[in-house]
Parts: sequence; structure tokens; C-alpha cells
Amino acid sequence: MTVSQTPAPAGTPAMAIQPAEVSSARMIATMAGIGIISGILLVVSYMGTLPTIEANRAAALERAIFEVVPGATSKTTFTLEGEILRPVKDGEKPSERYYAAYNDAGELLGVAVEAQGQGFADILKILYGYSPGCHCVIGMKVLESKETPGLGDKIEKDPVFVSNFEALDMSLGPDGDTPANPVVFAKRGQKTQPWEIEGITGATISSKAVTNIMYTNSMHTVALLEHNLQVLKDGNPSGQLDPQD
Repeated sequence: MTVSQTPAPAGTPAMAIQPAEVSSARMIATMAGIGIISGILLVVSYMGTLPTIEANRAAALERAIFEVVPGATSKTTFTLEGEILRPVKDGEKPSERYYAAYNDAGELLGVAVEAQGQGFADILKILYGYSPGCHCVIGMKVLESKETPGLGDKIEKDPVFVSNFEALDMSLGPDGDTPANPVVFAKRGQKTQPWEIEGITGATISSKAVTNIMYTNSMHTVALLEHNLQVLKDGNPSGQLDPQD
């Protein structure tokens, strides 16, 4: 038997299939779940790469120490306890560290000091080498910088600016506690004194930032190093120095 279908009268609209409505609560729950999963993946990814990041950072610091204290072949890391410097113990990770650098004969050549301050774009971290022999800075290296490429990063590349730190005077005054002549900024071509830092044309803010970091840090660090000079010269009491890789 054939069943015939009666066609819908002309002009009668076809019935549309209505999609099921999704509740707001379900949408919010779904989005929250995606966010949580994404966050977990980011954390896992970061934790997985953290050892490599820290190892690379430590290696860069190690190289920088021997760059800012030319001629050094070994080092001992010190930390501050009160106003006295002492060698860092095995497994200890103090936030404040000073790196005494020695030549092959075990003689103290200088101390590498970490310092930081506000740059043009973000926090600027540097390492400088202080020599008690000349009472001056004998090297500077930028550890971390987000300064503008081509402008602010000249603090790492400009030969005139870098030469400021070959013999930057840090001599203490008669009181033995503060520099006789605090570090100051000088415009390009106007440097006349050994305690002045000659800036970079086109990167004035970044070069001033380095000057401010050096000024702020040296106001207390130089005296600290000089007052602990014998401790630094003696090095690690065990006689075990960290060799240059």
C-alpha cells in the first residue's frame, strides 16, 4: 500500500529546528575550566624550563665576574652578616652577595658587585668590579636589561660609555665612610673628572640610570668593602677558591 503525503499548502512556512539553549552557568563553567587548564599548562611549562633558565643565568653571572675584574682566575663568594663579610656556606643562597676575585697567586684583584635600579623600560641590573688597589671601578657589565633596542642598549655597546668604567674613581673621603666625590653624570664630551660618567647621545635616560645605580650603590658598598678588605684578601678560610670555568 502506498501512503501518499499531502503537501503543505502554498505559503505555509517550514518549521525551523530551534537550537538548544546553553545556560550562562554552563558557559561560565566551561570558560573557567579552560582557563584553569591553560594556567596549569603554563605553570608546568615554566617549572620545566626554570632549571635551564637558572643555569643559564648563573653561567652568565660567572662569566661577567671575570670580565669586570680583568686578570682574575678564581673567586670566593661572600655575604653580609651585620657589617662583616663572610664566605657563603655550601648550599646557602643569600640575596646579597659579593664576589672576591683573585689571580693565580691568590692575590685579591677586585670585588664584583651586583646592583640594580630603574631603567627607561624596566629594572636594570648590572655588575661592576671594584679594585681596592686604585679605589676605582675597573669594569661594568649589564646583567639584565629591557632598554630600547638601538638606543637604550647602547649602555652595553657604546665604547665611550663602556670606557667610563675602566677607572671610575671611588676614593673615600676623610671620614672613610662616603666617597670623596660621588659619581655624577656628564653630557657627552663634557667629562672632566675621573668620578664622572659620560653619557650617550640619544640614550640619555639609560646612561643616567646606570649613573644613578652606581651612585646609590657606591655610597655604602665601597666603604663596606674597604672595611672588610683583610677578610676579602684572606679569601675562603678553607683555602678552596672557586676556579674560573
